[in-house]
Amino acid sequence: MTMAAALNSAFHLAMENNDKIVVLGEDVADPIGGVFKTSKGLSTKFGEQRVRATPISEQAIAGAAVGLALGGYRPIAEIMFFDFITLAMDQILNHAAKFRYMTGGATPAPITVTTTVGSSHFGAQHAQSLEAWFMHVPGINVLYPSTPSDAKGLITTALESPDPSLLIQHSGLLYSVKEAVPVGVHRIPLGKARTVRAGSDVTLITYGTQVSVCVQAAEKLAEHGVEAEVIDLRTLVPLDFATIESSVERTRRAVVVHEATEFVGPGAEIASRLHEHMFNELLAPVVRLGSAFTPVPFSKSLSGYPTVDKVVDKVRTLM
Repeated sequence: MTMAAALNSAFHLAMENNDKIVVLGEDVADPIGGVFKTSKGLSTKFGEQRVRATPISEQAIAGAAVGLALGGYRPIAEIMFFDFITLAMDQILNHAAKFRYMTGGATPAPITVTTTVGSSHFGAQHAQSLEAWFMHVPGINVLYPSTPSDAKGLITTALESPDPSLLIQHSGLLYSVKEAVPVGVHRIPLGKARTVRAGSDVTLITYGTQVSVCVQAAEKLAEHGVEAEVIDLRTLVPLDFATIESSVERTRRAVVVHEATEFVGPGAEIASRLHEHMFNELLAPVVRLGSAFTPVPFSKSLSGYPTVDKVVDKVRTLM
């Protein structure tokens, strides 16, 4: 399956097993089935009462989702592009993320928000990676899968969580990668990273599209006698720091790689924690590699995303 098909499969199974799951968002109903086709066939199978195509209002989508959650439902709210989620930050982070805490656990708001990060050719207002914003607010899970199987397993678990969750799906992964995916209900625990490639000299900590970039960089480094371990975080909140720390204890060097802006990005938190916990064990400072601190350009040739060569060069500075 592709990632889009894997997510679609997860939604079909979840809605079959729980009639409290509803979907709302722009163009989510058939015949469109969502701009990225992740909700294809849902309204035909489950009816337009459970799959609502909404007006073009992210604030309304998120607000309605919070209200449904407080009323006992488990809504899936699709925000077409990550950039547009800025219009719904209050509903998601100031309400949904805080209700379970504010009510002593009596009134959770288990909404699942799905959104898509674009590649650079979508331009400055359709390609921002804003995951660090959500990592900063307690009470919401942040999921960022790199494979179809992980996407299905993580979203299934999120739909059963008492807390709100944000699933970030990269447009560059939705159709470009295919792999075998479990046909039935498939769950992956939140907060459990995956070791993609074993290595002994340096740990590459990453997620999303940069997993494949780091694997390619590791293979290139291996040609020169440097064995890099690649860790796919899979979820940013909860963060599996235990797996990160265990790997870096062995390699004693680390590079955090992400498509989000390097300045105040997720890598800053990971690097800081590694320095605090492992300063005397490190052979070199933990370094970060993220995107340039600039609006995302429309031209791919101008994009400041991490590349295989940039990862290789960054590792070589540590050796």
